[in-house]
This record gives sequence, C-alpha cells and structure tokens, in this order.
Amino acid sequence: MNTDLHAPLGQNRKPGGKRPGVLRMGRVVAGLCLVLIGGFSLYTAFRGDGLTRETPPEKEQAAAVPSETAKKPSSPDGPPPGGMPRSDPQSGAKVERMTSGDGSVVTKYSPKTRDGSGPVLVDAMQVGQDPRMAALPNDALLEASPAGRLPIVGPDGRRPMDQYARPWSGAHGTRIAIVVSGLGLSQTGTQRAIQQLPEEVTLAFAASGNSLQRWMQEARRTGHEILLQVPFEPFDYPANDPGPDTLLTSKSAAKNIESLHRAMGEITNYTGVMNYQGGRFLSDPNAMEPVMRDIGKRGLLFLDDGTSAQSKTSVVAKGTEVPYAFADVQLDGQVDFNAITSKLDELERVAKRNGQAIGVASAFDESIDAISKWTEEAAMRGIEIVGIAALTNDPTKP
Repeated sequence: MNTDLHAPLGQNRKPGGKRPGVLRMGRVVAGLCLVLIGGFSLYTAFRGDGLTRETPPEKEQAAAVPSETAKKPSSPDGPPPGGMPRSDPQSGAKVERMTSGDGSVVTKYSPKTRDGSGPVLVDAMQVGQDPRMAALPNDALLEASPAGRLPIVGPDGRRPMDQYARPWSGAHGTRIAIVVSGLGLSQTGTQRAIQQLPEEVTLAFAASGNSLQRWMQEARRTGHEILLQVPFEPFDYPANDPGPDTLLTSKSAAKNIESLHRAMGEITNYTGVMNYQGGRFLSDPNAMEPVMRDIGKRGLLFLDDGTSAQSKTSVVAKGTEVPYAFADVQLDGQVDFNAITSKLDELERVAKRNGQAIGVASAFDESIDAISKWTEEAAMRGIEIVGIAALTNDPTKP
C-alpha cells in the first residue's frame, strides 16, 4: 500500500478526494433549504390577500360613478334630470374602495339608503305588482279614515289602478276584458269563480258581500285584477233596493261620499269602482259629479256596466278627468251556457271590429263554465284576455 505510518494523518491523500465530514455538512444544509422553502410556501398560501378597506369621503362617493344623476343631484321629492319620476326616493348606492398590496384600487357598489345624491336604483314596479305580494296592499297607497283604509294616490304619483293592474303583453292585437261581478254575495259561488275562472278574468266584489278581505286575498294570489262594486240607485228604487249604503240622487253629495267611503273601506288592492245597478243615479250628472271626482282623485278607474242607455258616465268622467270604461256586451242576460257562449262570440266580433271590447257577467255557474271554456279557445284564435285597467280611457294621458 506504500503507506508511511509516521506521516501525519491525512497528509498522504490524493488531491481532490472528498472528505466524509464535508458530505455530511452538505446534506444538513440541503435539508434546511427544503424546510425553509416548504415553510415559505405554507406562509404564502395562508396569509391574507393584502387588501385593506377604505371608505372614501362622502364628497368622493358621488364622483366615483360616472352617472348623470351623480353629476346633477336632485331633490328626493322631485324628478331627476330628464323628467323621469323616481318611484322610490330611498334607493341609492354605497361605494367602497379596497387597496391591494401593489397599490391597485378595487371599487365595490352596493345598495344603501339614499341621502339625496349618488346613483339611483330604479324601481321596476311602477305598474303592476309582484305576484308574491299581490294579496298585500301597498301601504303608501292607503289612508286611514273612520270608514277604514281608503285608496289614495301615493307620494310619488303612483295610482292604485296602476299598482294593482294585471300586466299584459302590450301587443297591438285583439284585446278583450271580461268582468265577472257579484263576488262575495255567495260563498260557494265566489270560491268557484276564483278557482275556475282563468286568472286573466277581472273579478268584481260587491261591497255588501261577506268575508271580502279573505276572498280578495285569494283572488289576488291567483292572479286576478279586481274591482269594487258600489250600489247605485236604480230607476225603480225603493221597490228594487240594491242594499245598504246605496248612493241616491236624493242624498246630499256629502252623504253619498260617506256611503262611497264605507264601501271603499271594505277591501283593498282594487283598481277601480264598478256600479251595481244604478240606472237613475248614472243618468243624473249632478249626483254623479262629486262621486266621480272622489274616485278619480284616489287614483281609481270607473267601469260602467253598460246597462243604462241614459248613463252620463262619459261626460262626467271627461269633465272630472276620471279614467273610465264602458261594457260593450252583457254576457248572461239569459242564464244558459249556450246563450252565454253566443254572447261571448258577439263580444269577439266587437273586439275584432274595434280592436278591443269589454264584457260583463255575474258569478252564475253557467257563466263561469261558459267563460272558462271560451277563453281557452279564444287564446288559440289570437285573442288576448286582459285586465280591465288595460282597456280604460284615461283623460289624464295624452
């Protein structure tokens, strides 16, 4: 082996040889590096995103969104620029800014209570009502009175006839409104009408009926637009008495308004008033004028059932700017299924000639059966059944 046993340990090694101690040290250093790398990876995975919230000053929030409303704030009670009314002055937006670690800014917008400035969130429920809330009244369209809660025009100009109207397609086709009246007078008849008539049919509740609030809610939940029937004086009164609180030509205007309000306080969620009988009252413009004026100022429509040839409804309604409509055909003068079906065919001919038509009936079993069957077939002929509010003449609109 040519080894000098007297030489100092290690002095006879060949150049470039590896020492065992150095190898051990290298392994230790490599292990420490792996531990450090793993620890740094875990740290970066679980640490925060480095974003910090900053709420900008109020003066900067309006400028954060490039909106005409933000540039030109308007009064919460007045219309915004451009003349479009704001249906809910409490809508608005909250602006938050978040700054990340690299200095970039993320902006977040969310709804908040309006303070008269900032972006506006538009209320899409100006016309019609959310079906999920249809059985509940809009409290902004009611006022308390000794006769109960009465309909009024809301602070933003919204009318009950718009809020509770049944939506329709807006197509320029043949449109028909069918109104079935007398609901509330018979419990079984009322239930049958609500359950079996298509939801496009308008239902009219007699003010002298029973359980009106319950039936109103059920009718609204199933999609019907509704009216309130108020008793008016017929020509053969008192031999033919429509019931308590009948509006009479012999009463003062104040007394008739009291009777009207008692009827109005029976239910809510109706788009308008329909006469129950009333040939004599409808023919007297002096008696009609204060009643129609009160109906109009409350944002309601008036439907004349068309039974009186001497009715002054059109003249008085135009003079008092009350939205109104006339029935074209009385559908069940003869209470027979085939006769009612024949009248419905007549109603269709009127609608095709004029573009629209209104038919009225009572809640007889024969009427309900005939209307239910006929409306299904009419839809296949391209006829749209709409709520009565869709066919109303509105003198307040151009």
